[in-house]
Amino acid sequence: MTIQPLWTADDIARATGARIAGDILAGGVSIDSRTIEPGDIFIALNGPGIVRDGHEFVAQAFARGASAAIVSRQVDDFSDDSRLLRVADTQKALEDMGKARRADSAAPIIGITGSVGKTGTKEALRHVLSFQGRTHASAASYNNLWGVPLSLARMPKDAEFGIFEIGMNHAGEIAPLSRQVRPHAAIITTVEPVHLEFFDSVENIADAKAEIFEGMDRGTAILNRDNPHYDRLAATVRRNPNLSIRSFGSHAQADVRLLEFSGDDQGSDIRVTMNGRVLSGHIGQAGRHIANNALAILAGVDAIGADIDTALNALGSIGAIEGRGLRHQIAWGNGEMTIIDESYNASPPSIRAALTVLASMKTTGRRIAVLGDMRELGPQSDALHAGLADAVADHVDLLFTCGTHMRALFDATPASKRAAHASNSAELAPTIRRALRANDIVMIKGSLGSAMGVVVKDLLKKAEG
Repeated sequence: MTIQPLWTADDIARATGARIAGDILAGGVSIDSRTIEPGDIFIALNGPGIVRDGHEFVAQAFARGASAAIVSRQVDDFSDDSRLLRVADTQKALEDMGKARRADSAAPIIGITGSVGKTGTKEALRHVLSFQGRTHASAASYNNLWGVPLSLARMPKDAEFGIFEIGMNHAGEIAPLSRQVRPHAAIITTVEPVHLEFFDSVENIADAKAEIFEGMDRGTAILNRDNPHYDRLAATVRRNPNLSIRSFGSHAQADVRLLEFSGDDQGSDIRVTMNGRVLSGHIGQAGRHIANNALAILAGVDAIGADIDTALNALGSIGAIEGRGLRHQIAWGNGEMTIIDESYNASPPSIRAALTVLASMKTTGRRIAVLGDMRELGPQSDALHAGLADAVADHVDLLFTCGTHMRALFDATPASKRAAHASNSAELAPTIRRALRANDIVMIKGSLGSAMGVVVKDLLKKAEG
């Protein structure tokens, strides 16, 4: 098998100072032995956010075809030193590889953060820019202290565009990650009451999101003009005279302004004004929130000098991704049922947006919401959950909930809409299965820790069996 090297032994030595005994060509970089592809280099991490010490899985990584492993200590069950690269700190080695690849790259780089919409915006940017050149982007939601450097280390030398998601749930987390990414353009999708468990106010959340600008020497900050924290974010940007601001939204002063929006459950049509032009286009995903993110995408494309018209046309072929609006049409009873998988994450604004999309869908059956706890909302959690009762009343025929805090929403919802509540998703799943009928549309959403994917998998398995 011929490996197109992403990293050579010399590349790794220059980046990390690792002692290398043998010759190495690495076709990829991985920190998870279960997902190793032949030719990957495996980095044995052991630190914050890592459940198990990666050194325990070095042998498994080689069994799956790893070309080498970066380690910081002796590996008891693997003795071929020619394939072990020794460093003092494997997390630092990963970061050093990411920084080295970023330094070598000539690609324009876009960084993305925000309370909601980060991953969807990143994936849509990946899609639209791939029509214009070789595009590299963070995998999944790799946006934390190991996900960002790993995404950088995986960037091919010949990438023509780079897109990196940067996340946080505490102040001070975004700044060091942004300094690794060093974006030419940075998008803040929106600032909302998310992670309130770790912040005293939404204003503090805005300040934490604004840390993304600390990694920029010069370039463009792309801000949501409709968000109430726009002025606060803009003031932060203006502290750096080498940064400019491009705003997006429906606001009369937005640089990329939404003039008209119309949509159904299949997608949206938009008219936009930017750069003195009025543009029209179709978006292949439903929801006004998706249309608003599309404005940020157009602003980002323009900021790095890519072609706006090509990007606008490409928006028509974007699709939903697993856990974030992906739809499954499955056989059920004497007909079919639609599952909308929104199980990856949840916050008050994202649940409202998902319920609006659910309401727009045409069906002769029922519109059903299955909601799990929204995490990290702090002392306001019960109130924020209960505060969604108006959206449920307006958009849903039946509500199923699970979790400690979703009980507050269940109790606040009109009795005619309440179906069942359970302590967790596994307990709720069989109740939902028994209640569903042909032609129902079921939207399933919750924070990742609520494990709402259990309900999705249960329904899909029932349909298959």
